[in-house]
Amino acid sequence: MAIELSKMRNIGISAHIDSGKTTLSERILYYCNRIHAIHEVHGKDGVGATMDSMELERERGITIASAATSVNWKGYEINVIDTPGHVDFTIEVERSLRVLDGAILVLCSVGGVQSQSITVDRQMDRYKVPRIAFINKCDRVGANPIRVVGQMREKLHLNAVLVELPIGLEDRLEGVVDLIRMKAIYFDGPNGNILREEDVPEAMMEEALSKREELIEAASDFDDELMNMILEGEEPSIEMVEAAIRRGTLSLKMCPVFVGSAHKNKGIQPLLDGVTKYLPEPRDVENRALDLDNNEAEVLLEADDKKIPVVLAFKLEDGRYGQLTYIRVYQGKLRKGDELINTRTGKRVRVGRLIKMHASEMEDISECGSGEIAALFGIDCASGDTFCGAGLNYAMTSMFVPNPVISLAILPKDKKSQDNMSKAINRFMKEDPTFQCYVDPESNQTIIKGMGELHLDVYVERMRREYNCEVTVGAPEVAYREAISQRAEFNYTHKKQTGGSGQFARVAGYIEPILRDPASEEEPKDFEFVNEVKGGVIPTEFIPSCEKGFMTAMKKGPQLEFPIVGVRVVINDGAFHPVDSSDMAFQTAAIAAFKEAFAKAKPAILEPIMKVEIEGPSEFQGAIFGTVNQRRGMIVSSTEDGNNCTVDAEVPLAEMFGYSTVLRSMTQGKAEFSMEVCRYAKVPQSISEELKAKKEEKDKKKA
Repeated sequence: MAIELSKMRNIGISAHIDSGKTTLSERILYYCNRIHAIHEVHGKDGVGATMDSMELERERGITIASAATSVNWKGYEINVIDTPGHVDFTIEVERSLRVLDGAILVLCSVGGVQSQSITVDRQMDRYKVPRIAFINKCDRVGANPIRVVGQMREKLHLNAVLVELPIGLEDRLEGVVDLIRMKAIYFDGPNGNILREEDVPEAMMEEALSKREELIEAASDFDDELMNMILEGEEPSIEMVEAAIRRGTLSLKMCPVFVGSAHKNKGIQPLLDGVTKYLPEPRDVENRALDLDNNEAEVLLEADDKKIPVVLAFKLEDGRYGQLTYIRVYQGKLRKGDELINTRTGKRVRVGRLIKMHASEMEDISECGSGEIAALFGIDCASGDTFCGAGLNYAMTSMFVPNPVISLAILPKDKKSQDNMSKAINRFMKEDPTFQCYVDPESNQTIIKGMGELHLDVYVERMRREYNCEVTVGAPEVAYREAISQRAEFNYTHKKQTGGSGQFARVAGYIEPILRDPASEEEPKDFEFVNEVKGGVIPTEFIPSCEKGFMTAMKKGPQLEFPIVGVRVVINDGAFHPVDSSDMAFQTAAIAAFKEAFAKAKPAILEPIMKVEIEGPSEFQGAIFGTVNQRRGMIVSSTEDGNNCTVDAEVPLAEMFGYSTVLRSMTQGKAEFSMEVCRYAKVPQSISEELKAKKEEKDKKKA
């Protein structure tokens, strides 16, 4: 049965680690009658949360893979995706936001806006996802939702406006005040499923009226009629205020804020009402594709079942029954037995089994309309592939994939483990674009690369459990980079004469570092090629060969064999021979010229610097500072809030291995940290010498 589009919502739940995303999704499932008993993330019943279906997720109490489900709330079909909070699994958040129309940004009322909240908010901006916020954990000691709203405005630059106020805080949290309808809502019954409406408590009346005025004033920016009513002192209708808030939310210029406590079952039902009222339906969002038959021109897709289908595969999973492909239908309708074309490979595929997901359980369906999220079985494709019906050749733009920053060498214990290891690695690489693997040609070791220690740790553990594959893990390696510090000229002639036609090419010019533009937030390019050759001294057809040669030379730096970044190559002179010059000769000349100039350009080694956020009790603040300083770190800021302190620092990745153990043992297990890549910076001279010495030692052993 097709669902009416105005009654459909595709939403994600995103937040910093431990803000209560999975607990919130568990409550949503319960109140929408999807599950009949509530399970906790760290539950004593040993079941664990429904959305954390992987054994590892239940043991560690974290979300690793995003889980999808669909629920029905008051006649609305809501597709929900619960995403991980750890930055190591950032690709899961990226791919979910790529296909969602709206999102709930969950914030902790004690922790407020944390480092990962900023990252998630940036990802929402990247995909232009309208959001509503839910300030969770209002029952915790130190809860202060008003402060969190201030942080949202200051740190996330969101026009955050409260639509609810909590009645009591910490252990006295009783319910919420709906500021639009000016009613107090209490959540009775053992699981908070009985809603009781009362008048606003007398003691809160003044604050509620002042916050309501703020809310209506913010909403009036999106409705002229509402603005005129306020100026004339008239009372607007509830529908009018809600319509203005929806307009503001959809234009990304307003973020309505709800409050409550998922753990204590307070405030979830009004949040679900907020999802249906303020977040977009599939037709409210512009989705574009590139027409591959028309020079990649942009095409607007329409959420219309009568059109030719356009479908995006956004996530893959290797399940018990083969590959499971999560899809979002952007246009048209899919039925069992339909034939689609994968526009990347040109292969035809038949829709065999079509299913709706509920965490790890499945439900067979016969058709899937525009705007819906479903899954297919038995289709071979890659993450990010577009499928179209006959007559269309469109490609949806892919998602942003960050570069891995850490690598580990892994070695299987025996032959059986080796076979299983290659199966596991192939599957993980297909499912997760940030997980990469290659065999080092020199040491013949298998190297896996990822976003952080936890990321690779989880994959190694999954190899052991899901593939019965015992591996030993080498020491983690940092993804260093090489760069230049000054301009250097090159003038290289490549000559080779060995009977018959020889090789001749001359290239001249200079290389210089690409400096960061202080006004721009964008990272500078890794490589730029500028052609200033005049008078045809190098024929036009050989210019791309020169560029190719320079790019090849940048793949491995002469110092540590790490990639070279941030170099502009300007070629302004050269020479050729009518017979002996060739594509190969110019490539070889460019490689040699680059090496010659690189040595003169004051080469430097760069290392990844991590943005680290450490949270813990204030009594350990001095000790936390000490650990950061010992690790060549720089403290950026430190804030104290009651008994807790948050330290923001920038620390080289090389110094962060094993930090969690040190931090836990020093703070009696009370502090935690999160980190993400911030930038690349020059390593100190002493460490640069150390790295070069290690490299020489390694080369000697090989020799």
